[in-house]
Amino acid sequence: MARRTRDDWTGVALRALAEGGVAAVAVEPLAARLGATKGSAYWHFPNREALLKATLERWEREHTEAVIELVESAPGPLEKLRLLFATVLEDVRHSAVELAMLAAKDDPAVAPVLGRVTERRIAYMEELFVALGFDADVARRRAVLAYSIYLGQAQLLSATPDAVGGRRALLEETVTVVLGRG
Repeated sequence: MARRTRDDWTGVALRALAEGGVAAVAVEPLAARLGATKGSAYWHFPNREALLKATLERWEREHTEAVIELVESAPGPLEKLRLLFATVLEDVRHSAVELAMLAAKDDPAVAPVLGRVTERRIAYMEELFVALGFDADVARRRAVLAYSIYLGQAQLLSATPDAVGGRRALLEETVTVVLGRG
């Protein structure tokens, strides 16, 4: 049996979180999925809560900070917004963890991460709207609107993907709506 790493554990925990919510992040079933012993989990994490916290921090890094880093490679604010929405709407599985976290928003491990990620994402989009020439208060409202649209689209793509239609058209319409140019 191969030795499992901390990344192996948080990776399988992320998949479980996406599939079954916070309750699915439990050491014994995760160990079975990994073909590992429970002791392997406790080698890396003192308890289940520490595993959940590390998993949520990994999600924050991979699905917020890494996405922002990727988006920053685009040349201008409009291109960055387009790349941002194209990236986050590309694969509905990426939204599954967020939807699970929203369902568990009152969980003491989830609440601070969800709050921090939400504020970071909105603040980043606010910066993009300011760079596009919107006043700060309007930029903030547009950023909140854009994030709300993303969450709604993530829910629709997850629950009823056929109702949404083509993703490219959805992307273009989203950018048009949040810019107020449609």
